Amino acid sequence: MKIASYNINGIKARLPALMDWLDESQPDVAILQEIKSIDEYFPREVFEDKGYNVETHGQKSFNGVALLSKLPLEDVTRGLPGDDADEQARYIEATVVGDHPVRICGLYLPNGNPVPGPKYDYKLAWMDRLRDRAKVLLAEEMPFLMAGDYNIIPQPEDAARPQDWVEDALYRPESREAWRKILNLGLTEAFRARNAGPEQYTFWDFQRGAWQRNDGIRIDHFLLSPECADLLTDCQIDKEVRGREKPSDHVPIWVKLAS
Repeated sequence: MKIASYNINGIKARLPALMDWLDESQPDVAILQEIKSIDEYFPREVFEDKGYNVETHGQKSFNGVALLSKLPLEDVTRGLPGDDADEQARYIEATVVGDHPVRICGLYLPNGNPVPGPKYDYKLAWMDRLRDRAKVLLAEEMPFLMAGDYNIIPQPEDAARPQDWVEDALYRPESREAWRKILNLGLTEAFRARNAGPEQYTFWDFQRGAWQRNDGIRIDHFLLSPECADLLTDCQIDKEVRGREKPSDHVPIWVKLAS
């Protein structure tokens, strides 16, 4: 099973590029972030015509996540548990029913800037809730993965110029500590389990020629439960997508799980 994550930065603006990538990459499941669309306006028919089941958790002009799956989706839930007052559309869950059922947790973690401030407090609180959710899923001993745009630079090698991110919410010590607390529950960071070394990024800013200079950061991640990590065969980044017409500022990252 091939499962991909892609922050598309607006479904309307990126639909042609997204459709081209789906045709080329052929993921069984695609986890999308920043769809920037309410559920009613999401162009589900174009994906259904390609054989995908579609589930969305949208929000007008902001945030929004979606699941596209060629396999059945069951027990779909929307919103990260732990704060009934949180209205931001950043989290969706469903079980993909294949040879090995896998619980898919699609997420768009808050950016958190500026620091300090309420947006950063929200980011850290959201990460605490994500850790609590991971604990619940781990106790159920079902294969699951948490994938999406984490807005976290885990290590210095995950940025072309880490010194420029020292005071940014994506790289602050508190942010990376919250990341490690989730990881240290016993999850596997899929990309680093299969790839070592620097200069492997998933995001390049649209400004200052960042793409041309490979001035990127790696902030899109897959975290796998032990049962899911046992199925992992590969994890790669589709970097070439960034160089095409009207791209997102992110590129897709994907895992392959054994059948």
